[in-house]
Amino acid sequence: MAEKTVEDSKAPLIDHFIELRNRLIRSVSILGFAFFVSFIFSNQIYLFLVEPFISEMGNNSEMIFTAPQEFLIVKLKIGLFGALLICLPYLAIEMYSFISPGLYKDEKVAMVPYFFATPLLFLIGGLLVHYIIMPLALKFFISMQIINDNDGFSITLLPKVSEYLNLVTSLIIAFGLCFQLPVLLSLLAKVGFVTSQQLKKGRKYAIVLVFLIAAFLTPPDLISQIGLALPTLILYEISILIVSSIEKKKDE
Repeated sequence: MAEKTVEDSKAPLIDHFIELRNRLIRSVSILGFAFFVSFIFSNQIYLFLVEPFISEMGNNSEMIFTAPQEFLIVKLKIGLFGALLICLPYLAIEMYSFISPGLYKDEKVAMVPYFFATPLLFLIGGLLVHYIIMPLALKFFISMQIINDNDGFSITLLPKVSEYLNLVTSLIIAFGLCFQLPVLLSLLAKVGFVTSQQLKKGRKYAIVLVFLIAAFLTPPDLISQIGLALPTLILYEISILIVSSIEKKKDE
């Protein structure tokens, strides 16, 4: 049986717009429902996010909000952020389903792993932040407290709920995006934009660039910056192996 080509799956332009509209409506509906659920459980989600802080502070753990509407805004942000994380796999499936009719059969097969790898790598980056980076960073920040010096003066950490959420979400986004490096480089290799030899030769420049990006995306502490840079460099080396594998398959 002859392989189905792109020509066989052509449809009028209006049909593509109708399909795109329907997929957007479904995606927005799912996103809205996920936002509603995340907002209902926003207290529980926030308590999960502050677990590293509670673990490090112990019985002295306490946070504040300084404006009447501040915690409500925090809960809305949690709802939106949670909805985006929950819906990321579904949005990836909708995107793949929309573009797949325009791909050849081998291209469809080749694209499937990327739509699974993207949310998975983002999730791994988020878990790394929660269970490793945040505890280490908070331990460093908490160590800067001054408790009852010779004059009985104290400087204690008492974070605002909004500032803590901004810190956590910014780190999760930074790690999640940097963890997409293997996906990006392997896609570029498939279209012939980069080669494994180029990546090997550019390793020293990549190290400098990764540390610069880590310094820009993370708070001004070495723990967060090194915590982002080292996994990214490991992923860079893994990407070289993936690109080499892609090149061998092309040669075969």
